[in-house]
Amino acid sequence: MRKSALMKALMIQGCTSDAGKSVLVAALCRLLARRGVKVAPFKPQNMALNSAVTVEGGEIGRAQALQAQAAGLIPRIDFNPVLLKPSSDRRAQVIVHGKVVSELDARAYHDYKRIAMAAVLESWQRLRDEFEVVIVEGAGSPAEVNLRDRDIANMGFAEAVDIPVWLVGDIDRGGVLAHMVGTLECLTASERARVTGLVINKFRGDLGLLQPGLDWLERRTGKPVLGTIPYLPGLFLDAEDALERHVVREGEAKLKVAALAYPRLSNATDLDPLRLHPEVDFRWVGPGQQLPSCDLLVLPGSKAVQADLHWLREQGHEAAIKRHLRYGGKLIGICGGFQMLGRVLHDPLGLEGAPGSLTGLALLECETTLEAEKQLRNVTGYLKVGAGETARVAGYEIHMGVTRGPALKRPAVWLDEGRSDGALSEDGQILGTYCHGLFDHPEAFTALLAWAGAASLAPLDRAARREADLERLADAVEAALARPWEAWLG
Repeated sequence: MRKSALMKALMIQGCTSDAGKSVLVAALCRLLARRGVKVAPFKPQNMALNSAVTVEGGEIGRAQALQAQAAGLIPRIDFNPVLLKPSSDRRAQVIVHGKVVSELDARAYHDYKRIAMAAVLESWQRLRDEFEVVIVEGAGSPAEVNLRDRDIANMGFAEAVDIPVWLVGDIDRGGVLAHMVGTLECLTASERARVTGLVINKFRGDLGLLQPGLDWLERRTGKPVLGTIPYLPGLFLDAEDALERHVVREGEAKLKVAALAYPRLSNATDLDPLRLHPEVDFRWVGPGQQLPSCDLLVLPGSKAVQADLHWLREQGHEAAIKRHLRYGGKLIGICGGFQMLGRVLHDPLGLEGAPGSLTGLALLECETTLEAEKQLRNVTGYLKVGAGETARVAGYEIHMGVTRGPALKRPAVWLDEGRSDGALSEDGQILGTYCHGLFDHPEAFTALLAWAGAASLAPLDRAARREADLERLADAVEAALARPWEAWLG
């Protein structure tokens, strides 16, 4: 291994949110790992409701867990030392080194950034000492000049540790040349000098027709365009927050699945295996949309369970859920969705708002009380639904609620650590669990879909598909980026 003094680093920043920063970092990690380079991902500050549990029992952004896999590593807290999980439009839970430290509004967090930066630099130093290369992901856009003061997520971090930056823009959303020029114009002279190259993401069409624009961009900015990454249809990789609203399988779907996309939806990646399967018609049901006729309805996780339950009722979904059950449909509640299925949700400490209790959907005989300590663990075990054989399940728990009641005497999952999880209703129609990743294991996926009415569906291995998509992504980025490789890191 090289000495830490020779450790190299590169930061990927974006013109906008969802420009392609996460996937480009994952691709670069995989490309370097292929060559035997000891590489690690790093995101100083992340704001996301999709998260993962690390080997230490901490919490990081889901995208950093994916990037760790791309680098051949087990997720650890240093890959994302500061994680913000929004609980409202103005407040967020602040997680530092994997653990909750506070719930702050935007102004209070701005003041807290000095403390957060110390945690970021502590993790950075540990990675410097261990790895040959660190690929860093920015957050949002460095063009947000209102956030420049005390910035720890973009140029503020890059300047503090003195590393080069690539700027990536998404051509699929339009205006990418303006995005590139405008972003660079918003930077200070020293920040602009730090940008060593530009990358265009999600291009489809004739590259020859784009080339005059790229030539103009290089002349206008004085920055080289390092590559144009093609649009990759059907690429399913763990997103930070974005939802693909509807995956239609008209004429070939053997199962119809719907899931509620409430305002504080968390860990939406739980349902990726359903979106991926070629014989599943999957749709998210958002604001103002009626619940469609379906075989399986899922209430996913939530960062603000009581608020999202209010939203569910305001949208008229409570009556629709009960109608779905009357017609024989199956219902799964995961984490916050599981808590909604009970009789009451108690928040005596005011962790999600004013202290108090809220009546749940009363579909399972249990109650949930929110407690101060968040429970974080990776789990394995098995489930048994219907009359079938037991099926292996592997996932993780991230929740502050403790659920108790008679319904838990019929658990949904038996965990290898010797305890049970969740509940299965007496009629076998409703399943509740704290296990995120419920559909990831092929055995659990097949068993759950058979329970929902599609016994003939082929199994789907989410882990294998994720690995195949990482390889496909890395191949595309490798073909798109300019040589030589040694020039990447300055």
